[in-house]
Amino acid sequence: MKRKKRLSILICWGLLISLVGILDPVSLSAEDIKLSAGQTVYVPIYSHIYSGVKGRPFDLAATLSIRNTNTRNPITLVSVKYYDSEGKLVEDYLKKPLQLDAQVSTRYIITEDNKAGGSGANFIVVWKSEQKVNPPIIEAVMIGTHSGQGISFVSRGQVIKEDR
Repeated sequence: MKRKKRLSILICWGLLISLVGILDPVSLSAEDIKLSAGQTVYVPIYSHIYSGVKGRPFDLAATLSIRNTNTRNPITLVSVKYYDSEGKLVEDYLKKPLQLDAQVSTRYIITEDNKAGGSGANFIVVWKSEQKVNPPIIEAVMIGTHSGQGISFVSRGQVIKEDR
């Protein structure tokens, strides 16, 4: 009986150690980290979402956040453009390229009353670097509150073109 119990405990420990090894984010090897010298990134923006039986619009404010995750090197934002649901340019946020030093962040805000983009709006962000670096984190945070009800969520940018 003791032998079966010990075997069960050993099997449980083995499974636990295997599971921790699979789920441990630190176990990534250097080959798993993809460096880049630049990308074009699509970021969904929701100026409102629809709720309730009647599908009423629930207005949202949105913040586009761009974070240089590299600890040593700058990146340069080449273009930050906001498009509406039909793909038409609403606003070009950069008049000239903007350098983000190592670990620096920037943001662009779409206020809750700005409905120009519609529910299918998006940002297209183009960035580059002199050498290959960790790609920035580019995401949008949407938030809205009305009559004691609130909602918030995040949409992550999707790379649509890789600079080579």
